Formats: sequence, structure tokens, C-alpha cells
Amino acid sequence: MPAPDTTPPPQNRNRRAVWIALAIGMLLAVFALRWVSQPSQVAGLILHQAGQALGLEITASGASEYRLRGTPMLALRDVVARQPGAAAALLSAERIHLELPWSTIRARGADLTIKRIELDAPQLDLTALQRWLATRPPSETRIPTLTGGLHVVRGRVIGDGWSVDAFDFDLPSLHPQRPASAHASGRMTSGSTRVPFDLDVALTRPAAGAGLGLSGDVSVESAPWTLPMEATVSGRLHDGEDGIGLDRLRLGVEARYRNGDTDLPFVFGLAGKLRVRDGVAGLSPLGVAVRGQGPVPKLDAHGQLVLGDALSTQLQGAIANWPATWPALPPPIGQSSSSLPFDLRYHGRTDLSDVAALRLSRDATVFDGRFRLPQMLDWIDADAQGSPLPPLAGRLTTPKLEISGVTLEGVDIEFGDDTPATP
Repeated sequence: MPAPDTTPPPQNRNRRAVWIALAIGMLLAVFALRWVSQPSQVAGLILHQAGQALGLEITASGASEYRLRGTPMLALRDVVARQPGAAAALLSAERIHLELPWSTIRARGADLTIKRIELDAPQLDLTALQRWLATRPPSETRIPTLTGGLHVVRGRVIGDGWSVDAFDFDLPSLHPQRPASAHASGRMTSGSTRVPFDLDVALTRPAAGAGLGLSGDVSVESAPWTLPMEATVSGRLHDGEDGIGLDRLRLGVEARYRNGDTDLPFVFGLAGKLRVRDGVAGLSPLGVAVRGQGPVPKLDAHGQLVLGDALSTQLQGAIANWPATWPALPPPIGQSSSSLPFDLRYHGRTDLSDVAALRLSRDATVFDGRFRLPQMLDWIDADAQGSPLPPLAGRLTTPKLEISGVTLEGVDIEFGDDTPATP
């Protein structure tokens, strides 16, 4: 007899295939739900994809969380982003909070609308940032739309020898083609010098070449003196191979120099081109004007200034006249009404306590020397019984000089104090 046919009929085979597929699907769904229920798994995948797209290693070692109902939200903690193999992190943060509308997620990059971004204690290394930017391929810059804004608390920006600490920033909203306004506060620190600030910020639009305006309170603090200021700044945003910064920078300041019982109001203006590259900030070319009363001289100058691990400046200009409240110069130098051209150079600590080189002239009288600003300020603050000559070290040449009723001709004097030679 032929063996019985045990092959299930086609109908039964189809049912079995359906049940097997359902079982496998349910098993995969269970695993998927378990995986999705662990925020660290979701965060790891997102950071891996973002890192591959940006050429960065991005990790989040703290507890993460996300929400899918309503507006999707992702919160990452203890985030670190760095270039592969780099010692310094480009960006780190205690927490990054991101809210994205479903429309943005479905658009897969075609729509860059973001509801809100929050950063807690972010730290940005400018040198590492610009090093990473230099490796990125040229592409069209796209500015996202932030409907709920950007909020930063306790931030820090690290430069070369300087930093901005305790940085808070609030941007209510942002649109690529619309004006934007924000508020920023913090404290710039370089050596023993601190510069706290509290500023309102306005942009004509968030793009290179757009107009920027700042206004508010700034103070320079370097014990024992302080310089509180009301400042306004304007310029145009720059982003190029020579760094980021401002073109057509204009700074106007109402300031008060305070040191003990001394309280001197004055105003000054500054104009130039600002660049920040590899963590070093520079102003070149730079124009400066100072106006005041009493011991504050009327001064105009031009040159450059660089702030990195030290402060370097070169200024050439003229003091319009010797202030009447300064100790009188001996005749005939003191009786001249000519301006006093000068060349000032400094390289050292940001509190200006190191040695500065100065060339100062009036008519045929020329002084080449050096001084320390704290000693010079003490001399300016002294009464009329103080020394008739400022605390300078160097060489003075003049055709004629009268001292205590004695007239000297063809004077060539070298004099000094305990000020060390300029390095």
C-alpha cells in the first residue's frame, strides 16, 4: 500500500505560517518595547547617529529620559562631545533638554523647527570648537527656528588664557529671517582681572553680516581699583577663515574710575575689527578716544590689542594737553601748549601691573622709558606736594630745562627707579 500523505493541506500550512509570523512579531515587539523603555538605549542610538553625522564622539553618562506624547522631548545628562582622539572636549554639559515637534521628526532634516533647547552648565572650548569647524566640509549654513527659545544657565566659555564664567543666556525665540533679542550675563576672567556684565542683545537676523547691538552694565575689577561702565556696542557679525567676531565694531562707554577715595567719571569710545581664533581675541585695527575732566586727559590713539594667555597692546596717538590737575612739569616743557604724541606698548598680566614701554614727546623734548600703571595712578592721585615728575624710568632729552631756578641746556638724562627693564 502507498504510504499515507502527511503533508498538511494548503489551508493548514497558511495558518501555521501566520501564527509563526505573529509569534515572531510579538517577540520582537516585546524586545523592542523593553529596549525603548530604557532611555539610555534611545539616547545612545541618537547620540551615535548625531556623532556620525558631525564627526564627533558624543556620550551621555548620566540618567537620560524622553517623552513621546505631545511634543517629543529628550533630556541627556553628563554630555561630552569631542573630536575622535582629541584630549579636550569641544562641549560638555550637565544637562541638555531638547523638544522637537513631530513635524520636524517626520521631515528628516527638511524642517529645522525646534520648540526649545535648555543647557545646564555647558562648557565650550573655543579652540577645540574652531579646530573641529576647520574639518567640516563647506556647506550651506542652516539656522533652526526656535519657537520656545534657547535657555542657558551656569555656562562657561574657555579661551586662551581667559574664560567667561557663570554665563546665563535667554533667547525667547529665533527665526532665520527675523530680528532676535536676548539677555546675557556672566563674568569674564583673565588672571586676577574680572569683567562682570549684564547685557541686552539685539540681532537684525541670525546670520553672518547681520547687525548686532549690545547695551547694559559692564565692570572691570582689578583690586584695588574698579571701573564700572554703562556700555553700548554695535557691529556686524563675522564668520570666516580668520575667525569669528565683529566688523565695524563701535563701543561707547560712560565710566567711573574708582580707587579708594578717588572717583573719576569719564567717557571713551573704541572702534575696530574684532576677531576670535584659536581662543585668542584680537582688536586690529583699533581706534581709541578718551574724554574727561580734571586728571583725565583728552586722548586719541590707534593701534591693536590682543587677549590670550597675556594682554598685548600697541597704541600710538597724542594727549591733547597736560592736565592742569597733574603735578606741574618743569619749564619750559610745562609752559608749552603743544600736544604730547606718544607710543605705548604693553605685554603682560591683564591687570596692567607689568611693565609698559612709553615714548612721549613735546616739541623737542623726548622721553623713552617704562612704567607700571598702578604707580602712575598713585602719582596722578597725589596732591601738589608730590613729585613734579611721574614715576617713570628711562631717558629724557631736551634742549632746555629749568629746575629750582637753574637753567640747564642740552639736557640728556637717564633716570630710573625700581621698575625692572622691559623684557
